[in-house]
Amino acid sequence: MKIKSVKVWPEHLPLTKPYSIAYKTIVDTEIIFLELTLENGITGIGAANPFAEVVGETPAITLANLQHDFVQQFVGRDIRHFNKLIDESCIHFPHAPGTIAAIDIALHDTFCKTLGISVVEFYGHKTYPLPTSVTIGIKDIAAMMEEAKANYAAGFKVVKIKTGLNVEEDIERVVKLNEYFGNRLKVRVDANQGYDLLQLQHFIKKTSHLSLELIEQPLPVGKEKELAKLDEPHRKLLTADESLIDATSALRLAFSPQPYGIFNIKLMKCGGIRGAREIALIAANAGIDLFWGCNDESMVSISAALQVAYSCSNTKYLDLDGSFDLSKDWVTGGFILKDGFMYCSNEPGLGLKRL
Repeated sequence: MKIKSVKVWPEHLPLTKPYSIAYKTIVDTEIIFLELTLENGITGIGAANPFAEVVGETPAITLANLQHDFVQQFVGRDIRHFNKLIDESCIHFPHAPGTIAAIDIALHDTFCKTLGISVVEFYGHKTYPLPTSVTIGIKDIAAMMEEAKANYAAGFKVVKIKTGLNVEEDIERVVKLNEYFGNRLKVRVDANQGYDLLQLQHFIKKTSHLSLELIEQPLPVGKEKELAKLDEPHRKLLTADESLIDATSALRLAFSPQPYGIFNIKLMKCGGIRGAREIALIAANAGIDLFWGCNDESMVSISAALQVAYSCSNTKYLDLDGSFDLSKDWVTGGFILKDGFMYCSNEPGLGLKRL
């Protein structure tokens, strides 16, 4: 069960639907792939595209790290020692969660294929199919409504709208969605650090009757203590994204008074499956729900996020639409999307096949 070869390559992929968030417009993505092949022919794959604005690592750094001699020396190592390989990688590449995520995902995929079971079966399937939200970027109300209608017609029952540029316009967006869809469509908002506390309080007051599912990262990183000024029921709706990177930040945010009732776990922030489970355990012990998010990602890392999400009993929300708008991908399978719900394929490993 030894690793025979390691292959690394980048892919620059335009998005079929560019979108805007509070601080930038995104038109494409660069994904770094890592493929491991065992002596018996079993192949596993990992992928990463970290957000430099959040974790300080670019895809170019990820690529250079994965091409390093350290990763090439995986050749000849026993896949059964995959946790040791992850440990060594974390030491060699500190503060490089994209690099660790690609390594972690590829090792999990390869190891579970040798066992003939899926990753979620390896950890234990604890949560069953949930709907994913689909993201609508910042745009005028008419364009937002058209996209929401198209998503609803395609079977999606949850949307996440990007906000954070103008609080009054954001309130109007939410109101218009509620007027048209009522309770047929659940709405989440993501302010991407775009509000101050007064703006957030105003937004909450004006939308409290609309049954928003959650409000993601409303204040800038570093302003978490200000959220203690909100009532606990309101804080329960708040979701930590940029404020939550890894287990260390999760532990800090778990202390009372908890600024967030929900943690947004992204494999590209925390370093893959194992890092995600560390955060999930802290959240479970603190009574915090889990929301699983993503960047614009390959089905490789989306499938990994889905499987680890379903291995955690406190998973309540999915936002794993990151592969839907890629112009192309290098794998197929991994998950099944039906009426907006995401199902694991239950094939060995991550259930992926190379195209």
